[in-house]
Amino acid sequence: MLYIWIMNVLIVDDNEIARDALSQIAGRIKDISITGECADALQAYNLLQEKPVDVVLLDIEMPGMTGLELTRNLEKGPVIIFTTSKREYAVEAFELNVADYIIKPVTPARLIQAIDKARDLLESKEEEMTISDDEFIFIRDSNIIKRLRLDDILFAESMRDYVKLHTAQRFYAIHNTLKAVEERLPAARFLRVHRSYIVAIDKIDTIREGVIVIQEKAVPVADAYRAALNKRMNVL
Repeated sequence: MLYIWIMNVLIVDDNEIARDALSQIAGRIKDISITGECADALQAYNLLQEKPVDVVLLDIEMPGMTGLELTRNLEKGPVIIFTTSKREYAVEAFELNVADYIIKPVTPARLIQAIDKARDLLESKEEEMTISDDEFIFIRDSNIIKRLRLDDILFAESMRDYVKLHTAQRFYAIHNTLKAVEERLPAARFLRVHRSYIVAIDKIDTIREGVIVIQEKAVPVADAYRAALNKRMNVL
C-alpha cells in the first residue's frame, strides 16, 4: 500500500477574513489537512503545546504577542510560513529560519510554492547524525541509516531546531543544534564562520565583502569569525 503523508497545518491570524481565505486555498492543496485556526499568537502557543502540527501559516502583527515572538518561543516547533501585509519584517523573519515569507494577499500559486518548501524541509528532516571516522557521517532518514561522505558536504546551515547539511545535489536536515554538529564534524576540515553557518574549508571558491561563495551558493561571514577564517586559509 502506498503511504501518503498528510501535513497538518495550523492557521494563525487575527483577521477572520484572512483565516478563511487561507483555509480555502490551503484546503485545496494536495496532502494538506487544516487542523485548526487561532485568532492570536498566545492561543496558538497554548494549542501547540498540546497538539503539535507540521506547518503554521502565521501572521506577524497581532495583538498581545506577535508572530515573530511566537516563533522565538517555540523551542522545537513546526515549520513556519509567515503570511503578512508588511514587508519590513522580512529580514528579521528569515533570521528565525522560517520556510517562507508571503506578502498578502496570498495567492494559490504563492502558497503552493511555500508549502512545497515546507514539505521539502519536513521530508528531509533527519533524526540522528553520528560520525564513524574522518570520511563519513551516518544520518537517519525515515528509519533508514544512510552514509554521507564528508567530502560531499559544502556547508551546514542552522534552521531553528535542525541543521541543513548542503551538498551539491541536495540538503539533509539533521534534527540537532549547530553547536552539536560543529562538535562532531572534523575541526581540520570545517570551520564556523557565522552563528548560523559552518563551511567546508576546501570547498570555498571566493570570499568577497563578507560573503563566502561555495559552488555559487552564498554564505555570510560574521566579523567575530573573520580573523579565524583568514588564519585557517593562510590569507596574506
